[in-house]
Amino acid sequence: MFKRIIYGLLVFVPAAIVAELMGASPTVVFILSAVAIIPLADLIGEATEELASRTGPRVGGLLNATLGNAAEVIIAIFAIREGLLDLVKASITGSILGNLLLVLGLSVLLGGLRNGIQTFDRRQAALNGTMLMLAVSALVIPSLFSRAIEPDFVAERAFSESVAIVMIALYGLSVFYYLTTQKGPLAREAAVVEEDHWSVRRSLITLGLATAGVAFLSEVLVGAVEPVVETLGLTEFFVGIIIIPIVGNVAEHLVAVEVAIKNRMELSLSVSLGSSLQIALFVAPLLVFISLLFDDTLLLIFTDFELIALFSASLIAALVALDGESNWLEGAQLLAVYLIIGLAFFFLPS
Repeated sequence: MFKRIIYGLLVFVPAAIVAELMGASPTVVFILSAVAIIPLADLIGEATEELASRTGPRVGGLLNATLGNAAEVIIAIFAIREGLLDLVKASITGSILGNLLLVLGLSVLLGGLRNGIQTFDRRQAALNGTMLMLAVSALVIPSLFSRAIEPDFVAERAFSESVAIVMIALYGLSVFYYLTTQKGPLAREAAVVEEDHWSVRRSLITLGLATAGVAFLSEVLVGAVEPVVETLGLTEFFVGIIIIPIVGNVAEHLVAVEVAIKNRMELSLSVSLGSSLQIALFVAPLLVFISLLFDDTLLLIFTDFELIALFSASLIAALVALDGESNWLEGAQLLAVYLIIGLAFFFLPS
């Protein structure tokens, strides 16, 4: 059912292109391009899963770990090019919050209502929780310590780049651990796609076309952000923390919820927590080095509000996962925290 709905959104792709070429209002262009990215991001994920299922669990896991957040990375690159660094950092924060609170919350809530108390591997959950707290700490520490060296931009930049190298190295170790043991923080049960129904050629063509489509629409989306922010009275923080992450990850979010309803809670947890770890340990530091290609340099320095939200989300998500079981009330608690944080950023002045 979810797939049919997602594929139905493909009609927004030509609609967004026409709106951009016809010079429609930025608000219309923003909405159409945002919705159009959703099915294309899903196609990227599905093509990746198909290729992963044909290359074996180890190489497939590496593909998932590398391309799992491709759409979001593309959007962030265009935002960096436009100098919207606050939007990029907000989208990093929002992606982590969305996976830990919205996706995990919906999964636990709906899975619990359908199946009662659900269980999963406690040791794996503990490893994921530890890795999650470490990943968030890696984002918090540069933000706090940079205040002591703030007047010296060269030192700040060197600090962020050094931390980014450590984070990518840790991510690499996590991938290596997963590839050699099949039980790491980035581990997922075999590919979400359970049957091969695409050829390799079709998967590669789909991956290429969908990536190109996301690239074009991301440029359109980012170009409309500032006019939309002014027109609707929103802030870049709210757009980055709530809207952009949902656009880039909604297809993967639906997968996590769907498998939780089917009582495959371990897979659901690995999707939501694994995606958060990828964002924190790989995407965020990768964007630091990508920004060196443009005029504005991205630093791993977040606002106090973002740090509070990240720490709160990681803590409550880790506590929910540590006992090896979940129920619908815990899902409602996660969603309540996400709603509170969303309201806070909505009312936060620009």
